[in-house]
Amino acid sequence: MATSSLALHNVSCFSAEHVNAGTPRIQSSRAAGVFLSVKSSQSVPLNSFCGLKSVGACTSTNLHLEGDSLALLQSPPGGVKDLERMFTPGQARAAAYKVAVLGAAGGIGQPLSLLIKMSPLVSDLHLYDIANVKGVVADLSHCNTPAKVAAFTGAGELAAALKDVDVVVIPAGVPRKPGMTRDDLFNINAGIVRTLIEAVADNCPNAMINIISNPVNSTVPIAAEVLKAKGVYDPSKLFGVTTLDVVRANTFVAEKKNLRLIDVDVPVIGGHAGITILPLLSKTRPTVDFTPEEIEELTVRIQNAGTEVVEAKAGAGSATLSMAYAAARFAESCMRALDGDPDVYECAYVQSEVTELPFFATRVKLGKKGLEAIVSGDLTGLTDYEQNALEALKSELKGSIEKGVSFASNGATVAV
Repeated sequence: MATSSLALHNVSCFSAEHVNAGTPRIQSSRAAGVFLSVKSSQSVPLNSFCGLKSVGACTSTNLHLEGDSLALLQSPPGGVKDLERMFTPGQARAAAYKVAVLGAAGGIGQPLSLLIKMSPLVSDLHLYDIANVKGVVADLSHCNTPAKVAAFTGAGELAAALKDVDVVVIPAGVPRKPGMTRDDLFNINAGIVRTLIEAVADNCPNAMINIISNPVNSTVPIAAEVLKAKGVYDPSKLFGVTTLDVVRANTFVAEKKNLRLIDVDVPVIGGHAGITILPLLSKTRPTVDFTPEEIEELTVRIQNAGTEVVEAKAGAGSATLSMAYAAARFAESCMRALDGDPDVYECAYVQSEVTELPFFATRVKLGKKGLEAIVSGDLTGLTDYEQNALEALKSELKGSIEKGVSFASNGATVAV
């Protein structure tokens, strides 16, 4: 007989003992990636996750461990009873959140929309693009998950796509091609993001905004300036999605050191382009020793991983699938936080005071009102290599931020 399965992804989870000076320290917990199957009678404990995850330590007689699968869908809040109810016909957990994907017909947008449709937390999924989105919606609507999918095409339907949504995910824009840097994308994507954020400000000013469109180091400051001009800027609701850097760092370190991927967690700070991406290998969990050569090799590979994919695709695209995966993880984390999960932590590029720069990527704690706290502890006790790299990235990141702010003040709006 066919069975329903739920896959859990590996991400760090921390206790509430944490965050900034004057508050207790972070403590990490870890759990194995598993498949949960309703057919099994084997009892399996599930530790706490955050992001795409199970919540709460729990044990059930109908959960089965089937290896280190790292597929995407997570359990709903409420532990095993909600898991059992979710996979009992006619008793699925009620979804609660409206999500809009802007740029849903593109190379990132399509797989991202599929992954978000799989979430039990989504009630309505609004897919927007300038063309071809109706076919995407027709396709996704055949998937038997609870989220209702609707298509919105062109500027005339943008407001309806955004009306009263809880989470906005923006992968809109042109992809990288061989030889292009993220800054080469600026003149096109900056205008697209500016126009979309104006619509967000008018139609769902309280939504959590997840910006994927590159160059993130500049598009997030653009979004902030647009929201300020509209009088609705809330820095706790605006995020540059840097999750892909963490996903890559975890993967590359696990491969290099022959570790179980599910056990590996590498914080990544700074920005989301080139040398502004700084993996803190000294703070890898579990503790790992790296030679200077390994540190250099891994750092450079993580920083240039996007180029690695662009070149491998030989002009046929950029890192669409891995980006969709990382973006779905971050969107899911936002919804879990909205849903009351007290232990949701991700790395993200946000307005910050941990350095002299106005925006910086670090670990953040997400909550019902968005960003609840910035975890500054990762920036203490850096190695000489990391400290030098941190100082080196600041000038480039500063320039990208200033470029975004300047564009928001003077750049022209484009049709989207």
